Amino acid sequence: MNKRYIVTANAARARIFAHQAGVVREVETLVHPEGRLHTGDLRTGGKGEADDSATHSPRQSGNDDATMEKHAAFFAKEVADYMRQARTQGKADEFIIAAAPHFLGLLRQKLDKPTQECVIHTLDKDLSGASEEDLAEKFRPPLG
Repeated sequence: MNKRYIVTANAARARIFAHQAGVVREVETLVHPEGRLHTGDLRTGGKGEADDSATHSPRQSGNDDATMEKHAAFFAKEVADYMRQARTQGKADEFIIAAAPHFLGLLRQKLDKPTQECVIHTLDKDLSGASEEDLAEKFRPPLG
């Protein structure tokens, strides 16, 4: 019987579930809090303390996007590394990935070839908040 992992992810959190015999159980959660913060928060250590000049000037979005992209790419690599290790350690030989559309693209870029070949289904939807029961229902194999 194949060992299947369902990976649900966005730029801030990835949850990994084992999916066997129609039962889904969470085995790991990877968190990347930087993916959730605004760049202004990152520069001030997330406490929201800023010098006066920052509070009076409008936020510049060009830099925010570049920083968020860098964090998302870094986290995508972390998730891809986790998947590669699960494959090489024999914990999983099939993957289903359900991720926020942009993050799914980043994750695909970071997967090595052998792990890519183990991905049997992808869904460009953020299901990182879904319950085990919801995932079991969504990815139940067709009968017959």
